[in-house]
Amino acid sequence: MMRALIVEKDEESGKTSAAVQEIGDERLPEGEVMVAVEYSTLNYKDGLCIGPGGGLVRTYPHVPGIDFAGTVEASDDPRYAPGDKVVLTGWRVGEAHWGGYAEKARVRADWLVPLPEGLSTRSAMAVGTAGFTAMLAVMALEDHGLTPEKGEVLVTGAAGGVGSVATAILGNLGYQVAGVTGRPEQEAYLKELGAARIVAREEINETVKRPLEAETWAGCVDAVGGAMLARVLGQVYYGGSVAAVGLAGGAGLPATVIPFLLRGVNLLGIDSVMQPYDNRVRAWARIASDLPMDKLEAMIHPAGLADLPELGAAILKGGVRGRVVVDVSA
Repeated sequence: MMRALIVEKDEESGKTSAAVQEIGDERLPEGEVMVAVEYSTLNYKDGLCIGPGGGLVRTYPHVPGIDFAGTVEASDDPRYAPGDKVVLTGWRVGEAHWGGYAEKARVRADWLVPLPEGLSTRSAMAVGTAGFTAMLAVMALEDHGLTPEKGEVLVTGAAGGVGSVATAILGNLGYQVAGVTGRPEQEAYLKELGAARIVAREEINETVKRPLEAETWAGCVDAVGGAMLARVLGQVYYGGSVAAVGLAGGAGLPATVIPFLLRGVNLLGIDSVMQPYDNRVRAWARIASDLPMDKLEAMIHPAGLADLPELGAAILKGGVRGRVVVDVSA
């Protein structure tokens, strides 16, 4: 038997409920590798899967948790052996496939990545999907020419999971980071992570009629989307890039093509779910080398499985800062 957060749905009302239950591991879905899960995290998608579903969950009952880290318990694949430390993000685990909010998970071997040297399972989940996505965004910006001497880099939604890690990585690499937040009380937190200055959300969250404004940012990691992303596109330096990682401000993009045509701006879509294996290994290696672990510790809020229904509702309302790390045995 093992403990798991089980989400069930009442077919008549359509409402979901989540609670910790004891279940047998024979209920786990098929896969080549059984992992004894040690830590998971809380992401926006997890909030949806714990609560209303958001169109992500196909069948109930369901175990959410879009990422986890732990130790291989059994494997039918030669790439992994009992005792190996592994990490999983993406592949629709926690959505279409039972995820990390349980003491065990059975998954496909192709979905796993060996835990890199220098990271514990706890620190890997302090990074989690949010930090993995942030590293992919930084790598994409660098691949398109961004270097610290090019100028100031904007991070929107800077106090959130992706934004916090992106701020810490960029600051550690020597970039001048401007962090956007709608929560003034987060200024000290963001500056501790590595932000050189804070930009109030209301300064940049307004759609303007001008397709181009003064060139202000050498690059941007955008976790907000919507009107803010449209505004930022018109403020990026000639040839600069914006890595789009989220849609906290909406899925629409009320923009024009002018920044692309007149300034050669690049809009880089960042997907963490279906990333190829080699790029995953590259990103995790960069995380181990370029993310300051002392800064990472400052982001962590510990939680257990029983805390997740309340925290899931809070993250959907923007009420969670930094990284919630879930000890599945707690």
